[in-house]
Amino acid sequence: MNMFSEAQLSKVREAASIAEELVHEHHRLSSASGKMPRYDLRTLRELQPHEIVDGPFAQVIRYEARSASSMLGSASFDFYTICLQDHRILSSLESYPQVKLFPFIVYLVTHELIHIVRFAKFLQYYEASEEQRLIEERKVHQITRNILGKIRLEGLGEVLAFSDQFLISIDHLSVALKARSID
Repeated sequence: MNMFSEAQLSKVREAASIAEELVHEHHRLSSASGKMPRYDLRTLRELQPHEIVDGPFAQVIRYEARSASSMLGSASFDFYTICLQDHRILSSLESYPQVKLFPFIVYLVTHELIHIVRFAKFLQYYEASEEQRLIEERKVHQITRNILGKIRLEGLGEVLAFSDQFLISIDHLSVALKARSID
């Protein structure tokens, strides 16, 4: 599987930092206040086999964590991992050369961080039905667009146009799920 090169990883880190700042600002969160959910960002070389998927460009996995010094269940907390799927991202960049890595990662990480914030604020259940997940994807895409629409970043227009294609797929899946539930 294709993995990000060292030069690409540098761009990923920089793009993720921008995305984090945008989401913090949008939700008025700070990691110092304890309001920002705990999370990590990993690329393919750091992922466990169960964290690697073929479909999406990234996924969020929720883990239960607690301090090593605590044995109490009440001391546990949710810890999220954003799993970037290098192979899917790089494959798409080859197929769509107008989409550039840096703005695409800004979009992806912003999108996934919004999911994490919504899970942590109980605006969406992590364990949701397929239909609920599709509805949530549409909401999160729109919030992502609103946040990114306020910044100037070369190549972002192409990324947003590219990501809009997936909304059409989501709409088709939603219609199919509703039709299946009626039958």
